[in-house]
Amino acid sequence: MSEIAEIIVDGKKIELPVITGTEDEKAIDISKLRDLTGHITLDFGYKNTGSTKSAITFLDGEEGILKYRGYSIEELAEKSTFLEVSYLLIYGNLPTQTELDNFQTLISRHTLIHEDMKKFFDGYPSKSHPMGQLSALVCSLSAFYPESLVAEQTKEEQELTMIKLLAKMPTIVSWIYKKSLGHPLIYPRNNFDYVTNFLNMTFGQRTEDVTIDPVVVSAMNTLLILHADHEQNCSASTVRMVGSSDCNLFASISAGISALWGPLHGGANQAVIEMLELIKADGGDTEKWINKAKDKNDPFRMMGFGHRVYKNFDPRAKIIKKACDDVLEKLGINDPILSIAKRLEEAALSDPYFIERKLYPNVDFYSGIIYRALGFPTDMFTVLFALGRLPGWIAQWKEMHENKEPIGRPRQIYTGHTNRKYVDVNGR
Repeated sequence: MSEIAEIIVDGKKIELPVITGTEDEKAIDISKLRDLTGHITLDFGYKNTGSTKSAITFLDGEEGILKYRGYSIEELAEKSTFLEVSYLLIYGNLPTQTELDNFQTLISRHTLIHEDMKKFFDGYPSKSHPMGQLSALVCSLSAFYPESLVAEQTKEEQELTMIKLLAKMPTIVSWIYKKSLGHPLIYPRNNFDYVTNFLNMTFGQRTEDVTIDPVVVSAMNTLLILHADHEQNCSASTVRMVGSSDCNLFASISAGISALWGPLHGGANQAVIEMLELIKADGGDTEKWINKAKDKNDPFRMMGFGHRVYKNFDPRAKIIKKACDDVLEKLGINDPILSIAKRLEEAALSDPYFIERKLYPNVDFYSGIIYRALGFPTDMFTVLFALGRLPGWIAQWKEMHENKEPIGRPRQIYTGHTNRKYVDVNGR
């Protein structure tokens, strides 16, 4: 017999079904609550509200578990490439070699962006934020591919739209970076794999061939895999909400990019570097700043430690720590900022204050360090986050359509004025 939850409203007992997920998660289905009682639930920030059923990502914050389509993040990061994980998220299964080869080939045929888009770059002010550019440029793709605007695309048409976005995103991101330097743009090379192609467009030069270090390629693959999806977070929920209106994929992803831009969501790795810069400017005394973090009367907070969802060690942080160590050792970078980061990491992993509160270094702490080591400016960090999150957003948008979910329309509790008598402007 199915489990039932009971609620008593105005003396009337209402039975609500309890839904159990495949990982034994429980949810009370309140879909008919308003029809049955005239009441709605109030849940600020939707912290206790499931907005959908999804088969994409499982996250257990208490146990520190993250899985994509049933595969542990640890195994995927160790054995897969970002392109394989992208296929997994979007289509539901890891690809065979033939499927992966076809996927790679199809993407490589759509890596170029329309030459007219160069004019957009020329029009942006030199100090414009990369995330503003990215959101606008991705949304503008709908103007270049008007066939994507058809609400009822065939499966083949929908797949081509997804492929185009996956293919063009690295080109757009690398060009944003190149334009910020005033450097000539580097075109994609279809003989490179997805990540190497992106790094070549980003760090390559027209004047000479640049060899992309395999350690850097491996670290970038790991970073992108770890960021590929994270359940119903702010940006993923935004993509589903906007997409539920039958909005096209490009505009829906653009909305997700804008949501990610917020410092409470995607800007944490940038905040880590800004904190390290602050400590460096103060003389680099990490012990002083650790003590400030421990002082409950001090407003200073250690960025990149602990996590809103994970109540244990962030599983992604364990993986990325090794990638971070490998990159720093391989590149042999002598950066005082990175030295400060290592001292903070050692303190957090050994100090009882941090251990008892489970304030371990998280994925944002290490990703910021790697991006800095590779030479990216801090305002590009969230753009790189978006590049990694793209297949997850696409998968969420695709699943929402396949589930035929209704247009998103949250309710509210009105707290404004009631009846007010209108007064003509002359009498106000």
